[in-house]
Amino acid sequence: MPERANLTGEGSELVEGCPLPSDLLYDLEFEVWVRPEGASDPSHSPGPPGGLTFGLMAPFTAFVGRVQEVRYRPLEGVQERGRSVATAESVRYTGALRLPVRGEVVERNPLLSTRPKWLNDEPYGRGWVARVRRADDVPLPSTLRPALEVQEEVRALIRERRTRCHALFPDVEIVELGSECSAVLLRLDEELARRAPEEVVLLVVDDPTAPIELERWRMQTGHAVLERRKEGERYLFLVRKEAFPRPERPR
Repeated sequence: MPERANLTGEGSELVEGCPLPSDLLYDLEFEVWVRPEGASDPSHSPGPPGGLTFGLMAPFTAFVGRVQEVRYRPLEGVQERGRSVATAESVRYTGALRLPVRGEVVERNPLLSTRPKWLNDEPYGRGWVARVRRADDVPLPSTLRPALEVQEEVRALIRERRTRCHALFPDVEIVELGSECSAVLLRLDEELARRAPEEVVLLVVDDPTAPIELERWRMQTGHAVLERRKEGERYLFLVRKEAFPRPERPR
């Protein structure tokens, strides 16, 4: 089990390392989650009766890669289930974000216009897509199912796609196999020097001394190691560049 500094979703269950909060409903056809109005939602204030918030599931955002742009459609009035609310674009994916119920879009997430990567980093929180008022106060469709019911289907999909979820989605990946840790850390320093504060680097190495050396590096530099895990003979570290690093010991 990976060590995580943060999870996208309070009380999340992990399915193959990907969070699947138990208090949400899921539409696997569109790979979205739904939070009916009245459920715990710290990202914004309560909305109209019969309303809901929806967004993309974490396994899907991890699969499509870093989202670079979200473009909302100018929809007005009641829309049918499956209507495209917005389009998301990443390096390897361009696709529609679809309405999981029949209803009217009453709010779009303004955060996604300036930082689309919230879809990757906090898909169940600040990365929500839209708020919807259900049409005619009809019941939620049977396509929306609880986490426990969809868990095995989600597990199979993650394995089929070889999806890997992280506490935060990496902005860049460094793979150094067969290299000594000292050389790897030098390259990590160089990469972080080019990065803006809060950007995240995924470091993949196979040096068995890496866990000890990365912890020493963290204490000397003051940058955060958000996640540590081992997959076979490889070690994976998720490193975030801090705006104001606070070293715990001299380098």
